[in-house]
Amino acid sequence: MAEKEKQKKAKEPRQNRTKLLISIVNRSDETLLKSTLDDCSVALSVAFAGTGTARSAILDYFGIGETEKTVVFSLFPESDEDLLIREIRAKMSLYLVGRGISFTVPLTGVSEIIANGLAKASAKKTVVESLIMNDEKRIYDLIVCAVDSGSSDDAMEAARSAGAAGGTILHARMLDNKKAEQFVGISLAKEQEILLILTKREGKLAIMQALFDRVGVKTEAGGIIFSLPVDRTVGIGADEADEAAIANDSNEEQSEKDKKEHGMKND
Repeated sequence: MAEKEKQKKAKEPRQNRTKLLISIVNRSDETLLKSTLDDCSVALSVAFAGTGTARSAILDYFGIGETEKTVVFSLFPESDEDLLIREIRAKMSLYLVGRGISFTVPLTGVSEIIANGLAKASAKKTVVESLIMNDEKRIYDLIVCAVDSGSSDDAMEAARSAGAAGGTILHARMLDNKKAEQFVGISLAKEQEILLILTKREGKLAIMQALFDRVGVKTEAGGIIFSLPVDRTVGIGADEADEAAIANDSNEEQSEKDKKEHGMKND
């Protein structure tokens, strides 16, 4: 009985979860990004003003050369991930140096109203199994470092010393954290700068350690540092071959699926 239940679940289509797309683009490309998202998916987006930190000699690697940036967080149904990545690369020319980067981040939970709405918008779509990322396939991580206002330069200098090429700074403010501060044992500054650094997984720990030593929670900067897994990326030249391979696997799987459906119709 248990074996039949397992087989039944294996045949059921994978649940269409909500994922997060983070895009760091030039201010002038904000409208183009949103229209691209709307053309191929139903995405709920919020934009922040950001500042690029990469030095001119290396900024091209991450596409964050212009000082003024727009950072866009977009919630979207997982079934649209492959199309979104391909369309953003093509329509926004993120394969060109200096145009920006986009990457997807898995979520463990989201507002039920939002999740149901996005799932409804993509009810007829399915998730391609070969495109599902796991820890073994992931190449990048996103490091998030929230520090006292005015400390982001020190944070970026520390990150660079450990191999980071560049990052993006968001200006923020802390809410009333008195309860948490009692347990942490420190008082957190109200005005904050949030540093976002996309890095290859093998270099993550060294960068996080350098940040902790220079601007960590026990320093004057009072930095809170954590990292998030990254699934798919676009705008980083080294990944074009990887994305092409993934797209090829997707096409082959879809082709096999079409053949099976065609065979069933003929029967």
